[in-house]
Amino acid sequence: MPKTSARLLALLSLLQARRDWPGQLLAERLEISPRTVRRDVDRLRELGYPITAFKGPDGGYRLHAGARLPPLLFDDDQAVALAVALRTATATGAGIGEAAARALTTVRQVMPARLRHRVDALNVTAVERTGGPPRPQADPRVLLALSDAVRAQEVLRFDYSPAYAPATDDAPPVVRRVEPHRLVTWGGRWYLVAWDLEREDWRTFRADRIRPRTPTGPRFTAREVPGGDVAAFVAARFQGFDAPGAWPCRGEVILDAPASAVAGHIRDGIVEEHGPDRCRVVLGAWSWPGLAAEIGRFDVDIEVVAPDELRSAFAELARRFAVAAGEGHGGSPGSGAP
Repeated sequence: MPKTSARLLALLSLLQARRDWPGQLLAERLEISPRTVRRDVDRLRELGYPITAFKGPDGGYRLHAGARLPPLLFDDDQAVALAVALRTATATGAGIGEAAARALTTVRQVMPARLRHRVDALNVTAVERTGGPPRPQADPRVLLALSDAVRAQEVLRFDYSPAYAPATDDAPPVVRRVEPHRLVTWGGRWYLVAWDLEREDWRTFRADRIRPRTPTGPRFTAREVPGGDVAAFVAARFQGFDAPGAWPCRGEVILDAPASAVAGHIRDGIVEEHGPDRCRVVLGAWSWPGLAAEIGRFDVDIEVVAPDELRSAFAELARRFAVAAGEGHGGSPGSGAP
């Protein structure tokens, strides 16, 4: 028979693996008697693990969530996965970087030496994109409130700050009332996918702009997100394809550059290989000149596939650039000609 300490860890591992365990099956798995199982369950209860017994033909035991956090048990792969997740938490946009660092220190201290060496060898640094303004971090308390409303299926009311400016007396937050469906993360930001009750349509809301109001509203019957796949729905929404509120201007071009060189610079679009050193790009924007300018930044030859509006936008930009260079309307550089 294994030593008591090893036996308790094995029993705890089994109880964490599934919801209900018949007592006889536990005894067989641990190769001990049902009486010893009962004694070991009592010992785990004394350590703070909320284990209850259930009756029936296959009476057994169930591990519940408790009022306080007891010692946890992870296998090797789980411990390494947890450490990696904590190391990269700063890039999630959830505003938990400091708490994650403290949690990683706590977890590392109780790891056996072999796991500490694996975790220390995996020196991961989370680096966010540069070149733009710093992204606002979502308040962890707001994320928890949104998650609770999603789980409880309760109508949520919140103040939503406008996208163009922080909330001020001139631009106060707008009160929204929604049926929350899912909390998702995309590109380092957190979003709430919800059915907007006033607009009667699906919407995505930036979590860092949400300030929940209490109490929450009545319970609702969950709707199915368009297409049935929330990940595909969110990807389509931000890529601007086949979703309500999609980009009003979408175009397709062929760039004289390999897809591997282009894909890293396009976040909300599609990049595919198109022969040797060429790629097909599908992209969206709020205006046709804006889309043309976005594509033109790659500094390679461009072949417009569709639509004609994008082709006209390139022609208009070419005219404007020629004027700016002093070459339009018969002018010359420095002549001041219109």
